[in-house]
Amino acid sequence: MVQDQVRVGRRLSAILAADVVGYSRLMGIDEVGTARRLREHRAVIDALIARHGGRIVKTTGDGLLLEYASVVDAVECAIAVQAVMTERNAGVAPDGRMVFRIGINLGDILIEGDDILGDGVNVAARLEGIAEPGGICLSAAAYDQVREKVAVEFADLGEHRLKNIARPIRAYSVVRDGSGANRQDSQATARMPSAGTSSSGAPSIPRLSLLVLPFANIGGDPEQDYFADGVTESLITDLSRISGSFVIARNTAFTFKGKAVDVKQVGRELNVRYVLEGSVQRSGNRLRVNVQLINTEAGNHLWAERFDKTVADLFDMQDEIVSRLANALNAQFIAVEAQRAERSPNPDAVDLNFQGKAWYNKGPTPEYMAQARAFFQRSLALDSANIEAMVGVAMVDATVGATDMADDRLAHYAAAEANLTKVLSLAPNNAMAHRTLALVLMLTRRPVQGIAECEQTLAIDRNSAGAHGLIGYAKYLLGRGAETEHHINEAFRLSPRDTSAHIWMLWTGLAKSQVNAGLEAVAWMRRGLELNRNFSSAYFHLAAELALLGEKDQARAAAQAGLALDPGFTIRRFRAGTATEDPAYLAGRERSYEGLRIAGLPEA
Repeated sequence: MVQDQVRVGRRLSAILAADVVGYSRLMGIDEVGTARRLREHRAVIDALIARHGGRIVKTTGDGLLLEYASVVDAVECAIAVQAVMTERNAGVAPDGRMVFRIGINLGDILIEGDDILGDGVNVAARLEGIAEPGGICLSAAAYDQVREKVAVEFADLGEHRLKNIARPIRAYSVVRDGSGANRQDSQATARMPSAGTSSSGAPSIPRLSLLVLPFANIGGDPEQDYFADGVTESLITDLSRISGSFVIARNTAFTFKGKAVDVKQVGRELNVRYVLEGSVQRSGNRLRVNVQLINTEAGNHLWAERFDKTVADLFDMQDEIVSRLANALNAQFIAVEAQRAERSPNPDAVDLNFQGKAWYNKGPTPEYMAQARAFFQRSLALDSANIEAMVGVAMVDATVGATDMADDRLAHYAAAEANLTKVLSLAPNNAMAHRTLALVLMLTRRPVQGIAECEQTLAIDRNSAGAHGLIGYAKYLLGRGAETEHHINEAFRLSPRDTSAHIWMLWTGLAKSQVNAGLEAVAWMRRGLELNRNFSSAYFHLAAELALLGEKDQARAAAQAGLALDPGFTIRRFRAGTATEDPAYLAGRERSYEGLRIAGLPEA
């Protein structure tokens, strides 16, 4: 009898192995201090690993084994780690510096629970052993995937016989200024600046790099110190979840507590572009929190906000303040970085992503969505595996379908879902991908599954105000419009000035219309248009609602405003956007069709 054999799990992955040079010596000199410094360095390095989509497979004292879906991500992460370690070692005596060696391989690996095994892992570990202190060594398999895709030069180190590896392995190293690699390729490739420097030799500052200074307690009440520290710590944690962000770790940030800080100097020392500073002040039963975002290069204030709240549960207040700040800063970063990218003569994939997001945030019109798509597609042309650009294209496709901009909306939804499925196979914890997939599911007659995706989004990012808004929209699609406002209010609690606020107001208006509260529906829709007038769909819904209330002149004016933004709109196209079969939802849609006709919108 032939017994069934258990299939061994395998996958092709980029493997990164790293360890600290001379760690045993450092431990022998100062065991406690060395362990502490490694923890502090690891806090920064772990943030870089997450930023580049890496998975920490295991740690062994000073060693790290990481897995990436993309070799490009692995190499870019390695470069960023070596750059930040160069900065962090500046000013440290040579015999006290913590310097990493890194090896990278692309290979087939065995899967055993959360662990990975096999020849592909062993090669990465052996390459790390032949890397120079502060250096990065790649196998030929990895090199073939990143050549001409990463803005560094490589030196061919020739073939090496590595311990316990049967075949010779050809190795390459990332070239740094002053590097003394044992080169067997005498064709001197052009020197690149040391990792973490620009072509001019100045430190290359990560785009979304940020130091959150400990918030000052200026109310004179020592009991508020813990609240100020709690806000600071929570902000460091939550801001590090922003895609592409690099946030200085808590231990380093709190060394500045109570000190006067020169933001330009701090920016140079920590190699960060932004500093967030703030204060907490309590007076009676009210608490005021002030925050400012500062550009470290110029020293100028980019953004400021103030929160005034009645003191209730301090922990709930802390969560609310942190959520509002994280959402507001995310939008602010996109705007600032998009403006910076506009001035760049040679924008890279990340620059193009910021510009795409900035156009997307302007509002859902055919023109703005086309601009956003163009930037995301240019980003993908430079880096076909760019997760943020793939999500961006999916966001555009979902929005084009949702706002009646195209006749082939189902094709847009299908394209969005395919893109998002691919993204989530590579980055399962990408909150924006889950949130966008939720919208696509809701618009393709799967609102219950859409709510489940929103819940998954919130499990990954508790600050996702957009997920709360979408749950409110799903309740409207399910004919439960009376429940929508509660979820929209929760979204506004977390992000009162969100770039999607105008959309949430439209959804609330639709829900009010569903429960026959026409005047309230009009009020909500008008509030949304006051926030963002680049919203053709909102004008059409407003026109229908005004027409049903007998305000024909106002209805026709709203209809014309919508057509000015989207001349291709027709009632036939609008009809094709029916999202569910719920009777209450369908009855509301029938009323809308009649209102659109009265408002003078074209049938086809």
